[in-house]
Amino acid sequence: MAVLSSGHMFTDVNQGAVAALLPFLVAERGISLAAAGALILASTVSSSIVQPIFGIFSDKRPLPILMPLGVLLAGIGISLAGVAPSYTLIFLSVVLSGVGVAAFHPESARFANYVSGSGRARGMSFFSVGGNAGFALGPILTTPLVLFFGLSGTLFLVIPAALMAAVLLYELPRLMSFSPEAVEREDGGEPAVHAPPQWRPFATMVAVVALRSFFYFGLVSFTAAYFVGVLDRSAAWGNTALTVMLASGAVGTLILGSLADRVGRRTVLAASMLVLGPLMLAFILSGPVLGTILLAFIGAATIGTFGVTVVMGQEYLPGRIGLAAGITFGFSIGLGGFGAPIFGWVADTYSLTTMMLVIAALPIVGLALTLTLSRKSVER
Repeated sequence: MAVLSSGHMFTDVNQGAVAALLPFLVAERGISLAAAGALILASTVSSSIVQPIFGIFSDKRPLPILMPLGVLLAGIGISLAGVAPSYTLIFLSVVLSGVGVAAFHPESARFANYVSGSGRARGMSFFSVGGNAGFALGPILTTPLVLFFGLSGTLFLVIPAALMAAVLLYELPRLMSFSPEAVEREDGGEPAVHAPPQWRPFATMVAVVALRSFFYFGLVSFTAAYFVGVLDRSAAWGNTALTVMLASGAVGTLILGSLADRVGRRTVLAASMLVLGPLMLAFILSGPVLGTILLAFIGAATIGTFGVTVVMGQEYLPGRIGLAAGITFGFSIGLGGFGAPIFGWVADTYSLTTMMLVIAALPIVGLALTLTLSRKSVER
């Protein structure tokens, strides 16, 4: 699990690096803000939306080699983005990096499921934390490299990707020793891989993940602006509050993953949806200090269920866990990125406070959908 989580981290470092590169590309290459936004969209589509395609191929014919290859492609793509001589080649480099990210996730999530044994939610949470850390490390690694070496500093980003790919390649035989037949149903019955797929509850759960993703991307996109425009604090305070939310999400991921193995996946997901609405209302009514504290709990409740829902999806589709991971890790979460412009329009047309109220309503719908899910196959 440490190897898989580390691979997840070094893969998602490259996604976090894209946003960090944009201001440098705008300043040094003269690309427009619209063109910069297109790079984010290209990264989102290539890394998230296409993940189910890799999941389908993975389910038909497992391809463990996609794990080291995915990490390596992600690193090569982002390293070339800084030195590409034209916008078209920059765009293609970002797409190449995104495809590497997409290739890594379904196959690695499959093995995270196998390695976790009966503690799947806890194991998947450890795996998810690697991705959270990777997103955070992306700007931390990229910014000083570019400041010191210029845009050619991105070439150094291929080094950690290549090293991690080598580690994964070395560990492949050991990872492949974990058989899906060993992943028993939690009720002690037949191996879970032979259970029939439950498409209807899976679709409902995916809708919950999409709503959570809209909620998450809305907060990530506009929390700093809210602190500046509504709470009359500096951009530094707003970014600090956002960092608190994201860091708390990593802690929440570990806590809620372990809790889900004890009290049930559906119970934990429903509880998180239940508390998010009131927490958001309290945040809107609070000042900057209390608001920052509340964001810690909001981040823990939101991000903390990422691993839980991946496991739920794999348990609903036990014979298609690559596809389930591709949809819950990639497609559904990637959809949230398309919500940011909508929330931005609401904020421009009405106010940032109104936009936050709209975001606060999303977990209510998510709770209603979660309560329709059967406890079967997702509860201990």
